[in-house]
Amino acid sequence: MSAPILLVLGYVWPEPNSSAAGSHMLSLVQSFVAKGYRVTFASPAQQGEHKFSLQSIGVTEASININDDNFDTFVTELNPDVVLYDRFMLEEQFGWRVTKHCPHALTLLDTEDLHSLRHARHSAFKQGRQVLDSDLCSDLAKREIAAIYRCDLSLIISDYELSLLTSHFKVPEHILMHCPFMLDVNANNPSQLDYEQRQHFISIGNFRHAPNWDAVLWLKQQIWPYIRAQLPKAELHVYGAYPPPKATQLHNTSQGFLVKGWAEDAKLVMGQARVCLAPLRFGAGIKGKLAEAMQSGTPNVTTNLGKEGMAMGAPWPGEVIDIDYSGPMEAYAQDFAKHAVNLYQNKNSWVENQQKGYALLNQNFNKGQIESSLHRKITEIRGNLNAHRAANFTGLMLHHHTLKSTQYMSQWITEKNRNN
Repeated sequence: MSAPILLVLGYVWPEPNSSAAGSHMLSLVQSFVAKGYRVTFASPAQQGEHKFSLQSIGVTEASININDDNFDTFVTELNPDVVLYDRFMLEEQFGWRVTKHCPHALTLLDTEDLHSLRHARHSAFKQGRQVLDSDLCSDLAKREIAAIYRCDLSLIISDYELSLLTSHFKVPEHILMHCPFMLDVNANNPSQLDYEQRQHFISIGNFRHAPNWDAVLWLKQQIWPYIRAQLPKAELHVYGAYPPPKATQLHNTSQGFLVKGWAEDAKLVMGQARVCLAPLRFGAGIKGKLAEAMQSGTPNVTTNLGKEGMAMGAPWPGEVIDIDYSGPMEAYAQDFAKHAVNLYQNKNSWVENQQKGYALLNQNFNKGQIESSLHRKITEIRGNLNAHRAANFTGLMLHHHTLKSTQYMSQWITEKNRNN
């Protein structure tokens, strides 16, 4: 029997050292390679300077274009057994073509996070209020959840988002799977530096991601001045890929606020710091920076949104500040700073939280366990694909009238009649 073929349609080329999304996508690709799949990764995106060489792990790379009939020939000749869409926008662009030319291919959607949830929270934050049901039912949510219905299985990175999809949006559970970070928990790599040998604070995150940029601004404008007043020799090292000029201009040596830019080895710099700061005020999904902190043995201070989807019942390896969009941000900043200083100065608490981090990783992000569940589910669906799809009538219906076909057909006939 020939090896099964996986086609990954990437929103961007994976940059595992730049973003959690890039790291998660690479782990998925590596998982399929390890299972014996022949993998092709195709993307319409330009290649960034930090792109991972997929060819180095035996993956074929292909450039494709959107709204291009040449893709039809490409996918027909490849004839994949499984197609993995990287975020719902790629399913919108290419899903109907895959369905037309490879109807028997199992389709997976890697959501990375619920974009509509992140957008709803961002909008509510800017307006200084809580998220409303009307925010959740946006046009973006309709597009995103329609893509979920059209796919055979969607990978949901957060247990919170999985619950939101099933309870609020009533998405059938059999087309969803909780698939968080798949980490090699036997390779946690704390530095050899103990509490006394570590110094300073660290914050890390891709500057192109709006929640990360907001966190840096909040640190600079409100949180860090409180910390620095109590720890005048401490520094905050701010790392992240693609820092724009407005970020590098925040660099101030006299204030101990040091914008370092891209970190080639995030775990290395994380393992040199004493405390990781992640003051996230909106967003979705789960946080790669906090997973890296735990892997590096670095306790953290974050918010309820930073913690979301990661604890899953385990004790948190640091401090969590519960923020309310309508609450006073200055008071939250003071509270965040107080907990950061206490954790930085308290060795016993620091060591205890370091151990909590290792335990949380073992409990929630065990690569072997998650991979086994994922591939068992894929095998099960592939062996019973027609019945699986029949149980998702809404998905079948959306395929039948993809992109309002009745409306566009009517408009086309109207225009045709007008020209006759």
